[in-house]
Amino acid sequence: MWLGPEEVLVANALWVTERANPFFVLQRRRGHGKGGGLTGLLVGTLDVVLDSSARVAPYRILHQTQDSQVYWTVACGSSRKEITKHWEWLENNLLQTLSIFDNEEDITTFVKGKIHGIIAEENKNLQPQGDEDPGKFKEAEVKMRKQFGMPEGEKLVNYYSCSYWKGRVPRQGWLYLTVNHLCFYSFLLGKEVSLVVQWVDVTRLEKNATLLFPESIRVDTRDQELFFSMFLNIGETFKLMEQLANLAMRQLLDSEGFLEDKAPPRPPQPHRNISALKRDLDARAKNECYCATFRLPRDERLDGHTCCTLWTPFNKLHIPGQMFISSNYICFASKEEDACHLIIPLREVTIVEKADSSSVLPSPLSISTKSKMTFLFANLKDRDFLVQRISDFLQKTPSKQLGSSRAGRKASAVDPALESPPASQDVSEQPASPTSPLSGHQSSRAQDAPTASQGLLKLFQRNTPVEDLGAKGAKEKMKEESWNIHFFEYGRGMCMYRTARTRELVLKGIPESLRGELWLLFSGAWNEMVTHPGYYAELVEKSTGKYSLATEEIERDLHRSMPEHPAFQNELGIAALRRVLTAYAFRNPTIGYCQAMNIVTSVLLLYGSEEEAFWLLVALCERMLPDYYNTRVVGALVDQGIFEELTRDFLPQLSEKMQDLGVISSISLSWFLTLFLSVMPFESAVVIVDCFFYEGIKVILQVALAVLDANMEQLLGCSDEGEAMTVLGRYLDNVVNKQSVSPPIPHLHALLTSGDAPPEEVDIFDLLKVSYEKFSSLRAEDIEQMRFKQRLKVIQSLEDTAKRSVVRAIPGDIGFSIEELEDLYMVFKAKHLASQYWGRSRPAAARRDPSLPYLEQYRIDANQFRELFASLTPWVCGSHTAVLAGRMFRLLDENKDSLINFKEFVTGMSGMYHGDLTEKLKVLYKLHLPPALSPEEAESALEATHYFTEDSSSEETLQQEEREGAGNEDVQEKKREEKASSPPDCRHYLRMWAKEKEAQKETIKDLPKMNQEQFIELCKTLYNMFSEDPMEQDLYHAIATVASLLLRIGEVGKRFTARPGRRPRDDAPEEDQPPAPEPPQDTARELQLPAAGDPQAKAGGDTHLGKAPQESQVVGEGGGGEGQGSPSQPLSDDETKDDMSVSSYSVVSTGSLQCEDLADDTVLVGGEACGPVAATHCGGAVDTDWCISFEQILASILTESVLVNFFEKSVDIGLKTKDQRKVERQFSTSSDHELATGLG
Repeated sequence: MWLGPEEVLVANALWVTERANPFFVLQRRRGHGKGGGLTGLLVGTLDVVLDSSARVAPYRILHQTQDSQVYWTVACGSSRKEITKHWEWLENNLLQTLSIFDNEEDITTFVKGKIHGIIAEENKNLQPQGDEDPGKFKEAEVKMRKQFGMPEGEKLVNYYSCSYWKGRVPRQGWLYLTVNHLCFYSFLLGKEVSLVVQWVDVTRLEKNATLLFPESIRVDTRDQELFFSMFLNIGETFKLMEQLANLAMRQLLDSEGFLEDKAPPRPPQPHRNISALKRDLDARAKNECYCATFRLPRDERLDGHTCCTLWTPFNKLHIPGQMFISSNYICFASKEEDACHLIIPLREVTIVEKADSSSVLPSPLSISTKSKMTFLFANLKDRDFLVQRISDFLQKTPSKQLGSSRAGRKASAVDPALESPPASQDVSEQPASPTSPLSGHQSSRAQDAPTASQGLLKLFQRNTPVEDLGAKGAKEKMKEESWNIHFFEYGRGMCMYRTARTRELVLKGIPESLRGELWLLFSGAWNEMVTHPGYYAELVEKSTGKYSLATEEIERDLHRSMPEHPAFQNELGIAALRRVLTAYAFRNPTIGYCQAMNIVTSVLLLYGSEEEAFWLLVALCERMLPDYYNTRVVGALVDQGIFEELTRDFLPQLSEKMQDLGVISSISLSWFLTLFLSVMPFESAVVIVDCFFYEGIKVILQVALAVLDANMEQLLGCSDEGEAMTVLGRYLDNVVNKQSVSPPIPHLHALLTSGDAPPEEVDIFDLLKVSYEKFSSLRAEDIEQMRFKQRLKVIQSLEDTAKRSVVRAIPGDIGFSIEELEDLYMVFKAKHLASQYWGRSRPAAARRDPSLPYLEQYRIDANQFRELFASLTPWVCGSHTAVLAGRMFRLLDENKDSLINFKEFVTGMSGMYHGDLTEKLKVLYKLHLPPALSPEEAESALEATHYFTEDSSSEETLQQEEREGAGNEDVQEKKREEKASSPPDCRHYLRMWAKEKEAQKETIKDLPKMNQEQFIELCKTLYNMFSEDPMEQDLYHAIATVASLLLRIGEVGKRFTARPGRRPRDDAPEEDQPPAPEPPQDTARELQLPAAGDPQAKAGGDTHLGKAPQESQVVGEGGGGEGQGSPSQPLSDDETKDDMSVSSYSVVSTGSLQCEDLADDTVLVGGEACGPVAATHCGGAVDTDWCISFEQILASILTESVLVNFFEKSVDIGLKTKDQRKVERQFSTSSDHELATGLG
């Protein structure tokens, strides 16, 4: 690549000059290429250890003038080819021009200008791609690809200098982090270390400091532990490694490829030497953190953030913190965690203005909203730019186009998607806070889809005035009053100031009347509901009447959802629950429906309308409890792992006991998946849900720890899991909410755990208080960190489970051991994942559906199978291997979807590795018949029709065809369909079912016969198969003998099979016609095929290629012995010089010449391809009567011991899979399309 000219003072240190002219010098770095000696060894080591590794290419071109001592670099190259290209360009385009200049300074100025011009032109061309990074980084990427043989599709994210600990010895080198792999390279005094690990194989990734490894990063896979240390910035490196491993886990979880995601916006001023991918990953991490902190929709994109202060009117302070701006929101987070959080949706903003600066209030910015609230920010660094960005986003906010809010509402945010006609104007306007009921709004939207317009609790609660409830009523009234005061001081709706005071009120319990509203606000569901008006009604309409597996499961669980609550003891509640769950399954088919969703949704419906419950469910499933409700409940298993880890940290005494009893895995899933709703009385669990919507998963973990802590003594005394479960069950049943104004609902779980002496009642508020006092040190960031660590473990253990399940699904008669099957599975899976990385146009690269059975989740296409076949097959056929692989793929792909699963793959492999000679030959035989032999390779379907006699309507003929088994199945089916009427239909199906059963017990007699063209293909395969064998010559001789014998058998058989169909030419009676005794002897003599490597024979074959078809035509037309009697008749004297080659052509006939891709050493027909003359005759003069059966081939091969030995020798597939994995790990070569992925 061309480089911007830089001055070099010492031109020859560490470099060797290879070419020179008056103006330029081409140099090679010592230690690269041949030779180099000790100096080269030292330079090579220095390059790796020092920063020069990434910066210095092995070749460079310098510019110098004769009298100057200063050199200028103008180009560098990673290969001789690249640098030579630049050198030639300089010689051809610049030398002549430079010789005209008189002044050396002018020469240097001209050269520098020219090089800068070339670089500018190159960069202009590369600009639109946006992927190319200039300078040092690009060189490092080139070096990484060359070092590890990575394809172009593998992008480098970043690289770091570090040490890899091999034993107790640190190896200084370079760590390259790519999208799919972690690579390390070190070269120290002649010793090379090269590592490649796939991110999907990482089972553990952690940063630790021990005495042996000071501040190191540990990377574990299933079969190795790697330690890296001595980083300049270990924090940044580890964070990036975490992100890449996380993306790989997401890919295993749901095949969501990294590059398929919509990339977050890049920073306006990118750093020169950081890759675009690194910037994207950093932006993605910030974006995810931003959305999680403020509970914003997942598609929200953070634009930027800046330090500022916010004036808080409730305590008259300027609170320092950070302002975040994204496309639809302005948010603020104080530096002190609980001081203040603020979310301002841009749809609410009416005025943004710059106030006058003062010493007290520098650079203030005022933002006003429709709810008459004004927010004052100050100390903004770049206020003008900020205001411009906000105004840009405000212009794109659709609500600006709509009218003002309707009278009587406290505030309103208008529908951002609709410019609706007056009739539906009311529908399009949504309140800014969920204070006003939404009744009457859905009905006009979708009259066909009735939806509950308010919480079911309001419909089914006894209308007892709060005053009549005594102390409980007074407490409820106080709670409502406290919240009203809070709304007055801190604001109401989305723009509320959220402070420590807000948390206190939530912990004291949200009053029944406000629960629905505050759940919507704190979860962020309100934002999505307001910005998607009518979406739920549309979903209900679309999903009504649609049947799927999810709807079946929903129907089954509807009456199990809080059956003790009056709201779900009648059709109104059940119908609402059905609509919400079905609509969600329709919205998100990846999750569909999972048990426990019904319990959570039924509670959501009690406190909100159907639409509100739907959006709360969306917030739960997609943001607050990620991956909880997918088919493998991965999220719940991850949090279960966190719970176990926290138990070890906070309750070490109990941890070991719980592990021994195996209790944690039993309890935590039901606790977490239903947020305690299924294990606690409803009125108590709902208080935990209040805190959950405000604080997130942290609350659930705290409460779970508090429950274990409260029962520690009893649990330590338990002897088995059942006893421990009873202790915990009884405790949870007696957690009561003494402040609840709802009538108590009997808790079904209590019936199972009630005993003689029920335990003391525990107040839910006391339990919450204890959980905050003892375990409040948990932080959201720590939980996310632990989630990552546990996700690696959980997904890898699920992958191991999948592997075991798939291996168990393979029938026992397949022949491979469990270990061999597991190795094959890993190789197969790696090949599938390769399509995810680089083969995005391939069908296998389509998004994997984790809900499919394990066996169907990983599948490969024909190209990938070809690569695996080439490396694993015991039948290596040189250049012909790819053709054989294609046939094997077609044979295995029974459903014709161009993909095969692991079971089909193993079946194919087993056919080549296991079984006796007959089984192996049977596989080989099938590979040369349709469907394995494609129409392009041979017009087999056409020829198969000629096997039958012309009278295809005769029943006798059909029976004969079935008996012989020589017909093409498609042709037979067609004939059956032509004949079909209703009674034969039944027989047809019975015959098909019988055939299906018999297919499992296929015998050699069931195999169809092989025509001449297919037989030639089989011989060609065998010749290629023997080409690299130690017994090559013996095998060639043996197969030549067998082929000759089989050709004669086919010729003889032809005469017998030909007679019933048509009369011989001379009208002699059939019984008088002898089976031509003479020609077979003649043929036997002539068909001694030339031995392999006989140049004369090959030459003879090539010479007579042109004439052979004419002679073959005579054979075809003769029908009897006369036509073949004198092969020399149609040939000239010159053409009969080599009797053997001519006679082989005369017997083989034109069918053999139709195979145009015969290899050079295929001596059966002696030549590589048909000549032009032969090609013209190929189509019309096929010897269709010639055929041979599998029994005949088997019997012939059994006569040659060398062939029997070849097919009966056992090959160890374990060695081949190890070699394949080694090749993949080391990436020694790369193909044009993709490279096999490494296995950890």
